[in-house]
Amino acid sequence: MAPPVLVLALLGLLIPPARFWLLLPALVIAVPGVVYALVMPRWRFRVHRWETTDDAVYAASGWIWQKWRVAPMSRIQTVDTVRGPLQQIFGLAGVTVTTASAAGAIKINGLDHALAADLVERLTARTRHTPGDAT
Repeated sequence: MAPPVLVLALLGLLIPPARFWLLLPALVIAVPGVVYALVMPRWRFRVHRWETTDDAVYAASGWIWQKWRVAPMSRIQTVDTVRGPLQQIFGLAGVTVTTASAAGAIKINGLDHALAADLVERLTARTRHTPGDAT
């Protein structure tokens, strides 16, 4: 969002005859972008939740259509940590809990890297000792 707005604004200031036609699209792009940047973090914090117990991993997500997922410890197959370049810069990580469910993996994003590593370690240890385990 920022690069196109900055280019349009700069060109609007440097080219007086086209000022209106360059600043108008900059404003049309910037206003929704600012609203999005102010509203979405609070909304995301309100609707995205997760919790682990001795029995299961719970995760709630969704912007408009809310989804509540439960993965029993006995169904967990793998637990992975995911860190993209931007997450690495900010010291964050995501945890992916893969189950035998057709709905797919449970993803918990935006965790502190140390918390994510601890969560993966705890879930791995817990699933290793789940009753009904073949080992």
